[in-house]
Amino acid sequence: MHHTEPSAVDARLARGRRSSGRIVRALAAAVVLPLALGLAACGGTPEPQAPPAPVRTNPVDPNKQYEISFLWWGGEARAKLTEDALALYTKKYPNVKFKTTWQANQGYFDKLATLVAGNDAPDIFQIDDNYLTEYAGRAALDLTPYQQSGNLDTSKFPESLWKYGVVDNKLVGVAFGENTPGMVFSKTKLQELGVEEPQTGWSWEKLISWGATVTTKSGGTYYGTMDPSADYKALWMWLRQQGKDLYVDGKLGFNEQDLTKWFQLWKGARDTKAAPPADIIFEANGGDVTKQIVVTGKGGTSFMWANQMPELAKNTKDTLGVVAYPGDPSAQWGRASMYFSVFKGSSNRDVAVDVIDFLANDPEAGKILGTDRGLPSNLDVRKLVQDTVTDPNMKTTIAFQTELGSKFGQAPAVPPSGHATVRSEIRKAAEEVQYGRAEPAAAAATFFTAANAALNK
Repeated sequence: MHHTEPSAVDARLARGRRSSGRIVRALAAAVVLPLALGLAACGGTPEPQAPPAPVRTNPVDPNKQYEISFLWWGGEARAKLTEDALALYTKKYPNVKFKTTWQANQGYFDKLATLVAGNDAPDIFQIDDNYLTEYAGRAALDLTPYQQSGNLDTSKFPESLWKYGVVDNKLVGVAFGENTPGMVFSKTKLQELGVEEPQTGWSWEKLISWGATVTTKSGGTYYGTMDPSADYKALWMWLRQQGKDLYVDGKLGFNEQDLTKWFQLWKGARDTKAAPPADIIFEANGGDVTKQIVVTGKGGTSFMWANQMPELAKNTKDTLGVVAYPGDPSAQWGRASMYFSVFKGSSNRDVAVDVIDFLANDPEAGKILGTDRGLPSNLDVRKLVQDTVTDPNMKTTIAFQTELGSKFGQAPAVPPSGHATVRSEIRKAAEEVQYGRAEPAAAAATFFTAANAALNK
């Protein structure tokens, strides 16, 4: 490397002063150029450096005793699986014990709200996307620094799945299980009728046309497709396929005309008998899987969460299949069936985060937890669980969700506070149209009044 010496520069400039202005400018340029080149060659503009690799630290002090409180909803089977997985953590760290509390979903969020209000929330609590935004500001710890340091490893999660736990640029919930909407259909009945099976990628119009064919071939005793106009998941997917969204910046991301068009689409399906009448739709929408039309023998498809397919299969002799909701599947994303969050007032927050990391990423813990909360978020653990599953319907579900995951698009923002009310208002408006008590446009207008009021509280 060679720099022009300052003494040479001075001499050259002195001679330049005795020359014309044009010569001065030429000589000055001759000096500046090698200086600039020399500085660049010496690293005056540094090469961009890769960020340092995260360095994981062990938060458990072997000289301390810890009690981590943990609250979730679910039944006895979930409780046993969760406690067995936590016992593995205690085996790894004998000085970490757990105080576990669980209950049915009914009343769970009332209890959590009371605990948070009293600053007595558990170290770890289970939550879903109905309430994640609400608790992000007042209760849930920002987990982003743990993710960045490597102490919370989401590198094996589908990106759209872990991002569905981000609120206001902060990771406040770790997706603990992935679920995906799926259209479950009866292979057995369609084969009997000599009708092709539905396929991922069909348009909504194609599904309805196909549904009318199924109904006709059955002599009008079996309806081709369920009417999902009250299903917020179906509406959300359809909106994303139109370039819109359910929410944008905490407000509704669509207008009355969009919802009117959605209701009209399914009114047309009922009019052509591709979809069943209101009473059958209402019964199927009650939340009881035994009332779904693919189980009761009243219709060819049911719009469900994909992980419900094995439960549906237990209630029918038919062989079932599952495909994506109609339209472009890139409108779908990795949906968190539920999350684990850490209370920001926890005195054991570092260890609590480590517990969540362990439950999400440890292979043995993953095998214990299985698919109870949805498919494991860690794709390596998911493959491990898939290989150990014996139920053919669950194998089909896992394969479907994993394959569909390759087509997922970007995750939207987590729903805002008020989402639970919006969901119920969609259903109420759809039912008004289904029963003929309101025209699509009038039902859409009523929905917008109620939904906007809920979101603006």
